[in-house]
Amino acid sequence: ALCPQELRSGCFWRGVLAEAAATLIFVGVVLGASAAPGPLATALAGGLVTGVLACTLEAPQANPALTLALLCTRKLGALRGAAGLLAQCAGAVLASAAARLALPDDASLVTRVSAAGTAGQALAWETFATFQLALAAFAAADRAAPQGGLVLGSAVAAGALAAGPFSGGSMNPARSLGPAIVTGIWDDHWVSWRHPRVPPRDPSVGMG
Repeated sequence: ALCPQELRSGCFWRGVLAEAAATLIFVGVVLGASAAPGPLATALAGGLVTGVLACTLEAPQANPALTLALLCTRKLGALRGAAGLLAQCAGAVLASAAARLALPDDASLVTRVSAAGTAGQALAWETFATFQLALAAFAAADRAAPQGGLVLGSAVAAGALAAGPFSGGSMNPARSLGPAIVTGIWDDHWVSWRHPRVPPRDPSVGMG
């Protein structure tokens, strides 16, 4: 249910700001690494920054797929969830706009289906990578910050390496949406949003 009084809560706005900041940092780091050839740099950058953010910003979701899962299972209020989604998308767009100014090749920013496979194969790999990330997020919710960060970071890196050659290994709709908006390249963008809606056990899970 909507709770307008939440808007007067400092905790509410700190949570929304954390989502925007975490997504901006995550997307910015991943896009910067995308300038390097091959998937290894992007996977390592995504995994490392995920671990850092999990330990420093109180584990924000920073991922619309996980936020939508929390909304669907009523583990997150509608107002907080909607604000979190907007904050995540805004952070991703800001990071993508900055990356577009800094990097010479717009195309390298966008996750897209590889010429080596089909859209169906890309969807299958993206679904698999996101599923294993969700499982890692559930486990990380029961662990202390350093161990939880290691679990999440490893899952992001592993998923990016596995799905990267087929779908770009996004596992995060905001990471794909930001570059699509600033570049106008929407090829097979739907693949990044067709993730499994696995219900998290705890609202303090995220990344990826």
